[in-house]
Amino acid sequence: MRLTLLIPELIWPEPGDAETFAGLACPALATLLARGRRADAARSPNTAATFDAAIARAFGLDRAVPYAALRLLGEGLDPGEQLWACADPVHLRFHQERLILADGTRIEISAAEAEALTGELNRFFGDVGEFRAAAPERWYLRLSAAADFETPPLSAMAGRRVDRQLPEEGRTAWLRKLLNEAQMLLHGHAVNEARADAGRMTVNSLWLWGPGALPRGLQSDWSAVCSDHPLARGMARCAGVPAHAAPAGFAALEKQVSGDGKVLVTLESLLRAVQYEDAEAWRDGLAALERDWFAPLVAAIRRGRVSLDLRASTIYGELGWEVGRGELWRFWQRPQPLQAVAQALAEGGSA
Repeated sequence: MRLTLLIPELIWPEPGDAETFAGLACPALATLLARGRRADAARSPNTAATFDAAIARAFGLDRAVPYAALRLLGEGLDPGEQLWACADPVHLRFHQERLILADGTRIEISAAEAEALTGELNRFFGDVGEFRAAAPERWYLRLSAAADFETPPLSAMAGRRVDRQLPEEGRTAWLRKLLNEAQMLLHGHAVNEARADAGRMTVNSLWLWGPGALPRGLQSDWSAVCSDHPLARGMARCAGVPAHAAPAGFAALEKQVSGDGKVLVTLESLLRAVQYEDAEAWRDGLAALERDWFAPLVAAIRRGRVSLDLRASTIYGELGWEVGRGELWRFWQRPQPLQAVAQALAEGGSA
């Protein structure tokens, strides 16, 4: 098996945070990072090292990716040939004179709340497009007119400061107007009034990103994609690649996918922990990955059963390590503590 493992936020983003790195026992991961051959992804100058962008690059897409249409396809819905944008529900709040964004998973929106809010948006904006809640935390806007704009994926903004929600360009004036009116509509909705009365975060804005139509002729050499992320599943479906749920560990993957094919697996357990600066959750997630993935992978690589391309979208860039049986024999490459790896990456060196 030729396995590509895509894990966002594999390295904690604060290299000087000794408390978070203290006592981490990840010998298998340390071995993979020390002896693997570095193969960082080359990116276009304005393309961020986000999880969504890493998934897109795994399918050969780099610029102007129609994330919304592809993600909608991964939800099991048909985007057709229409234009779509992600219109994800968010909560914006001021904290120390900065505007901070919380995404839908943090807000914990119910399906009934999502239906009520998108229904109200559709009643008000019926002539502009159609809002659709494929999941409580993932909404879409079918566009009645072309909207060519670039904003970061929501995964790059969750838990972080927001400077602006849409580019200040003439061609996006109608979308900025829509967004402003949507914010006013959401503010006065009964769902948000009830949430505010209960001391819960409200849905007070939308994050618009990833516009476009479903691409034609998307091709891929993956033999299988295993992911719980609708974007990865949508890209697999668009390219005609079998898609499966993300397995619980490497042992489960071997039962799920057999043969010598090229397999893509995405694992998201560390992403939210980094987005919302939850060091304890990140440590727990890394320990689980060490137990369920890295340790059995090192054993399988030594036996020649698998070759690994480990990829991680992080604040340090989209990092990559290629590890086969031969790489594990590079005993002169001694494993380093994960904090030393992070510090080397922050300084622009090799990990």
